[in-house]
Amino acid sequence: MTELFICLLLAVAIIILGVSLLILKVINIYAHEVLNPSPFATKEEKEQQRVDLDRAKAILPSKPSILEKIMGLKPISEEKELIMEHTFDGIAELDNPTPAWFMVLFYGTMIFAIVYLTTYHVFGWAPLQEEEYAIELKQADEAKAAMLLKPGNAANKINENNVEITKDAAELKTAGILFKSTCAPCHGENAQGIVGPNLTDAYWLHGGTVKEIFKTIKYGVPDKGMIAWEKTIRPQQIAELASYILTLQGTNPSGAKAPQGNKL
Repeated sequence: MTELFICLLLAVAIIILGVSLLILKVINIYAHEVLNPSPFATKEEKEQQRVDLDRAKAILPSKPSILEKIMGLKPISEEKELIMEHTFDGIAELDNPTPAWFMVLFYGTMIFAIVYLTTYHVFGWAPLQEEEYAIELKQADEAKAAMLLKPGNAANKINENNVEITKDAAELKTAGILFKSTCAPCHGENAQGIVGPNLTDAYWLHGGTVKEIFKTIKYGVPDKGMIAWEKTIRPQQIAELASYILTLQGTNPSGAKAPQGNKL
């Protein structure tokens, strides 16, 4: 609110300044006319002044407009000077100069190319795209590490290298509910296997330790149609889900799918 009020005061001050300057100019003109009144010209004198002004304009060469300068155009009266010597079937060709805007762009691209080449490839003052990508990845890793160090983010530190089996009943119960909502469509409500493999036997396609199961859930198996859950499920939930799957070993549900993979 204070900044808006200051801006309004500044605008009012500028308007008052402009009006004051205008008033001073009017006073100056008025004083000049009072001290040195301009003589009134007769009708004949005004006509003579007009004729003299027209003659002066005719003598002076016409100045090209800004558009004519930018486009490199010449007035029609000067076209005779641009006619080239050769003709074709009586048709002459004008030797028009290259437009200024085109020359600006042409030389501008040359200057840009020289600056770009020396900056990125000769002196290495700025990183290339691959280097920028590597720098951004490093910054992202550092930001991620800093975020994980904040209080309350300890659960997000869990990964496939430090995950451990949990036997907490509440966590396993929560993981069981999560299993039925995310894993059951492919592995069955009792992990008997449908599209995905049977998770209750001793055979595993991608490893049956808690770390290997965590990794499989986290990154998925795209070749087999299993999506990566790392962007949908938190690391703590994946850890609990991996432990829950291990509790299903030997449950022998009805309609269990035939063993797949290697025996653990």
